[in-house]
Amino acid sequence: MSDCLFCKIARGEIPCRKVYEDDELFAFHDIHPVAPVHFMLIPKLHLASLMQAENAHAALLGKMLLLAPKLAKEQGLDNGFRTVINTGKGGGQEVFHFHIHIIGGGNIPPMVRRN
Repeated sequence: MSDCLFCKIARGEIPCRKVYEDDELFAFHDIHPVAPVHFMLIPKLHLASLMQAENAHAALLGKMLLLAPKLAKEQGLDNGFRTVINTGKGGGQEVFHFHIHIIGGGNIPPMVRRN
């Protein structure tokens, strides 16, 4: 998709701090990190969100999930990390190109507040 922010980043039209790139995937640091390490892993194929994923995307999604811990370790997250996939407007997605946030380092608050 020509006007998609993440497509433009993956094509090199918008500068970023690249973490990883191959023929299918691209990873780059978030410009508004919520932790010392915060990067996104995206497919180069434009897929608006996880809601649009189909069986034909299974290998690509699996590759992304297997790559996430490798990249996290390379970024110094040996003790663990959080993965976040915001799906659709109701799920908090802001950029409509499927992406996985990999977040870690420092004090990561719990996802759900318990009283």
